[in-house]
Order: sequence, then C-alpha cells, then structure tokens
Amino acid sequence: MIEFQSSADGTEIAFERTGEGPALIVIGGALNSRRSADMLVPWLAPHFTVYAYDRRGRGESSDTLPYSPGREVEDLKALIAAAGGSAYAYGHSSGAILALEAAAAGAAISKLAAYEPPYLTGHAPEEPWENFRDRVQAALNEGDREGAVELFIRHTGSDFDEGSKTMPWWPALLSVANTLPYDLTLTSDGRVPERLSNIQAPTLGIYGGASPSWAGNAINAVAAAVPGMKKEKLEGQDHAVAHDAVAPVLIDFFNSGPA
Repeated sequence: MIEFQSSADGTEIAFERTGEGPALIVIGGALNSRRSADMLVPWLAPHFTVYAYDRRGRGESSDTLPYSPGREVEDLKALIAAAGGSAYAYGHSSGAILALEAAAAGAAISKLAAYEPPYLTGHAPEEPWENFRDRVQAALNEGDREGAVELFIRHTGSDFDEGSKTMPWWPALLSVANTLPYDLTLTSDGRVPERLSNIQAPTLGIYGGASPSWAGNAINAVAAAVPGMKKEKLEGQDHAVAHDAVAPVLIDFFNSGPA
C-alpha cells in the first residue's frame, strides 16, 4: 500500500513499507524509483520493516523547485520520522551519496550501508560536472528524455545499445529522466566532502570486485573520511549488484552489534 509523508517544503514523498522488525530505508540511485527495490525487498523483509520510496520528482512523489541536496536530505529525515524516529539506511550509487549526506547532516540513521557511491576520486572527468549536468538539463528542456537518458548512460562509461529503447523497462527510465540533474548535483565534482567526517553511525562501504576501479577507490576515499567505516568487496559483482549477493551482507551488518 502506498503511503505519503510530507517533507519540510511540503513535497509529498510516496513510500511502501514491507515486513517486520527494525526500520530499514532503501535509497535508490539515478533512474531508480521505489519499484527498483522490488527484487531486494523480499530478501530483507523477514528481518526488517523495509521502506522503499520514490525520491522527489519520481513515481508517486511530488516535487518542489528549486532542487537542492538539502531538500532531499529533508525528505529522508521526514521518512525516518514516519518510520518511528530512527532507521537503518541502505543507499545504492547516488542513493548512497544521499544516505551519507543525510547521516552527516544529523539524520537519525542508526546504521548505514553504502554501495558504490559515485565519487570519482583519482579520476579526471572528461568535462566539468556542471557542463555535463547542463547538457542533460538542456535535453530535458527540449523535451528529449531519451537523449538525456542516453547522455547519462554513456557518461557513466557504459556501452549504450540502441536496442535498449525497445525494452519493456525503457519507459520506466524515461519517466524519471527529469531527476537526472538531481543525481548529478548530488555527485557534484566527484570529490568526497570533508563533512562526511561528521558521521557517527556505524557505516559499511560495499563495492563489487567486477566493478571499474573508481568504485573501490570511492569506497576507500569515503572510508578515509568516515570514522570507523568498514569495507566489503563482493567478488564477481559490479555496479548492478545482484540482490541475492548484497542482501546477506546487509542482513549481517544491520543485525550485528549495537544499533
């Protein structure tokens, strides 16, 4: 059942809760909605009350302009309030950056797991991030959602297959293309911000052994900033981590030690 929680600026955040136990909020990355967690939730629900939500501007959630990462942090704080006042958090990709930013800003996150936050530490960008974000926004301003999504996918270093546009999941990507500039704003210039040193919650950084080198470098850079952060490498996994590979790691982390 879809529920709604009002954020500080009045944006209505849509979410679903499944399972029983401590609250665990799943935070998706670029081109994701709450539906993106559908395959992961059944693995986690026997252990936690899992909250999957539409980040602002996606799915059933509303939006309020102008966008800022601070407003997304407020959204997450509002969802934590709906979950009882504190929660575990698992973020994937730019969702991991959002989770880290929220924890650094004092959100009541009692434990945090971050999978491959896209910090590009040690990798020189092909163009300034503001330029690329503006190119994506320009495509969106022209109504070219397909062009914006293709630009973004190619920018990540992934091969783009024109056949993707005929796949049944393509319309779901287009439906959230308007939020790509949000994720690019979250990632910013790819540097790990010093404010992550404010994080007090136990934190686990996860990356795939088959991912490009930036992923492991990013986790190492975040670990250098976040006090006491632990790291885990999932052999054979890449950025599109398999649900049955990451779920046992999350269950073990969130269920072990003090909350």
